[in-house]
Amino acid sequence: MTKTKPAPLPPDSVIGGYRVVRRLSAGGFGIVYLARDGEGQQVAIKEYLPASLATRAADDLLPKVPAEKLSLYRLGLKSFFEEGRALAQIAHPSVVSVLNFFRENETVYMVMNYLEGDTLQDFIITAREQKLPKVFRESTIRSLFDEVLRGLRIVHQHKMLHLDIKPANIFITDDNKAVLIDFGAAREVLSKENHFVRPMYTPGFAAPEMYKRDAALGPWTDIYAVGACIYACMQGYPPNDVPQRQDKDRLALALSRLRGVYSDHLIEMVRWCMALDPTARPQSVFALQKELGRPVERRYTRLSVGERVRLRLDALVSDGRKRAVLRKPPRGSGFEAPVQ
Repeated sequence: MTKTKPAPLPPDSVIGGYRVVRRLSAGGFGIVYLARDGEGQQVAIKEYLPASLATRAADDLLPKVPAEKLSLYRLGLKSFFEEGRALAQIAHPSVVSVLNFFRENETVYMVMNYLEGDTLQDFIITAREQKLPKVFRESTIRSLFDEVLRGLRIVHQHKMLHLDIKPANIFITDDNKAVLIDFGAAREVLSKENHFVRPMYTPGFAAPEMYKRDAALGPWTDIYAVGACIYACMQGYPPNDVPQRQDKDRLALALSRLRGVYSDHLIEMVRWCMALDPTARPQSVFALQKELGRPVERRYTRLSVGERVRLRLDALVSDGRKRAVLRKPPRGSGFEAPVQ
């Protein structure tokens, strides 16, 4: 039997002086609302409400948490609150702005700027449907991730990790700014502190260490996800997830298909970011920024006839599986919500 998800707050509910307009989205660890402040300005409010630990009936304000899950619920609540406090100290155009955070209704709310635009995921899906040789131009990819890395570097300097970088969490505003959204600190605390709440991750974008309970996480963990996002911008769909790569790593083969389409330098940079061994990746955002911005000759090594034939045969073998992967989200695209 499917567990009933907690009901969102009713429209026109007032929390912390903000009036809820409607629900924008919901995930395993919270609900995001469109709301208005006292001056009528639109804001986004994220409510801590993990579906695995709490329930809430329609038209209720207070969540209900079973006694045996209360300590874990409070631990996640504390982490979510501290995440809000840390994000509120970051003022950078490429990091979502936290305007306020407060406790109410036995949970915590994080008030953020309301962004208008679309996620990178939306752009990738639209672009790949054009069936052009390049999903995005290389100059577009480099410019986009220059902005993303500037924001991520500030996050790391504040001793935080994002832990859920993926195209759905990179927002492209209507004035063409890239903004990191939806940080994953609270869910990471919950995943480590109790065996029945497993790590949240999105297949294809989560580094190998996120699949292990006691593995060390660091800047290199976010960098793997950045590499996977660049790959998605090049290929139009996500890379294979870690278990598939550990069984049979086809990343090099997939990237070789892009030879002659994207520069050798960009292809090698993605391979570097997505190394299965954390120590083989860039160890800091600064190191990756230096490489991304390094003035290099843009060489485009084309495939030989024999290589093209072998890749074509491989594509024919896996074509049916790929067609299933390329359907619209949420099912099958690889861009869907995290696995719990």
